[in-house]
Amino acid sequence: MPDETEICNFSDLRGWLEVVTGWGGLKTVQGATWQQDIGEIAELITHREGGQAIICDDIPGYPHGYRVLVNALRTPERLALAFRLPPHLSRGELTGAIGKMMSEVRPLPPVPVKEGPILENVDEGNDINVLKFPTPQWHERDGGRYIGTACYVAMRDPESGKINLGAYRAMVDDARHIIPHISQGKDGRIIRDKYFDRGEPCPLVFIIGGDPLLFMAGATDFSFEVNEYDWVGGIRGRAVEVITGKYTGLPITADAEIALEGFLHKDDLKDEGPFGEWPGYYARGSRPEPRMELTAVYHRNNPILCGAPPVRPPSEATLFRTCLRSYLLKEQMEKAGVRNIVATWFPEPGGSRLFICVAIKQSYPGHAVQAGHIASQCGVGAFFGRYVVVVDEDIDVTNMDEVLWAMCTRSDPATSIDIIRRAWSTGVDPRLHPDDRAKGITLNSRAIIDATKPFEWKDRFPPESALTREAKKLALEKWGTLLK
Repeated sequence: MPDETEICNFSDLRGWLEVVTGWGGLKTVQGATWQQDIGEIAELITHREGGQAIICDDIPGYPHGYRVLVNALRTPERLALAFRLPPHLSRGELTGAIGKMMSEVRPLPPVPVKEGPILENVDEGNDINVLKFPTPQWHERDGGRYIGTACYVAMRDPESGKINLGAYRAMVDDARHIIPHISQGKDGRIIRDKYFDRGEPCPLVFIIGGDPLLFMAGATDFSFEVNEYDWVGGIRGRAVEVITGKYTGLPITADAEIALEGFLHKDDLKDEGPFGEWPGYYARGSRPEPRMELTAVYHRNNPILCGAPPVRPPSEATLFRTCLRSYLLKEQMEKAGVRNIVATWFPEPGGSRLFICVAIKQSYPGHAVQAGHIASQCGVGAFFGRYVVVVDEDIDVTNMDEVLWAMCTRSDPATSIDIIRRAWSTGVDPRLHPDDRAKGITLNSRAIIDATKPFEWKDRFPPESALTREAKKLALEKWGTLLK
């Protein structure tokens, strides 16, 4: 495992990989095909607890050194390293440590530079060929090859001038075009439509590689006021260096692996999809989306194409999304006035979205119901949720055995479940009726399950037979060797 010096002494993807390699967390595979093998490897390894990061090289049809990285952030140790935190933290401890960093972060704006590794190769005009990268077909039934799975997309709001980083998928169309998909309601979609409403093309840059924090920042549900570049600089204590895109003027990470610069055109539509979505289904087929015309392709020598293909959860992206979203949920609930929140958690099997657990110390009548409803509809919880379970403070929300035990013993189906209807969903929701999906009606319902002891008689609730936490701690100190 890395020492404290190694934890801090990197600024890009390659530096992070060097540390991971040093403690045995990276494995190289030669000869895997982009057509089938890399997608299969990605799915198999992401479902293996503690699986190594995998880098594929010598991909048939491509030069040696044109590589694909998968499963990079799947373990708590590698995620902790990306946050410059020590390894050996449990998921709950890691979430707490990340949350502390996020609550104390002082934004550090990016620093413009004239040079950087991303400028080692710059293709323009007829030299543009996005097919030069070994982009995999991630799933058997996908409509094409998806270069945008572990990327972050830089866009500028035309009204405020604010820079936003988002994480959106993109299918390769031909040598000079890719087809992004940005869901309704997302910041990138709002920005895109502002340009279209003005009759202008939308400038953007797909960026792949760089400090792993950048991908995570783009994939996290921050409020629009947060500048992701500033946030990453503050978290790591070192400003991100950026070059200015020649055609869009957008900031491009100077030490990224690959950057695709160009414009979306409202009336240049092409079918995108189908694509195996993160809930684990092909819920939506192909449909027309605006194509991105590439004006420049930048890449380092021997570029590394990062992939985080969505598969049936848990997947590579669910761990960091669980940690980041769980902190943001607690923060947003507290700002909405919910008191005495002990912990919040997005379990990975729900794709770090569909299932929310909240532990509270009940302090007033209706406290649990208030917490459940606000959790389901605040910023980070509102998009494509399904179930919210509220438990007492004695339940560890990161332990699904405890959460399910509380649901089964402290809730009553007839009186403990509220239903919210017509909530914000998405076309990838497999439970949408096909007719509604075809009409663009993306609404769902939410179940708010109060799995706390009833407030009005909680002091008369039957006592538990299990060891208390304090007694269990003492017992482990005395008899813990029997468990080894």
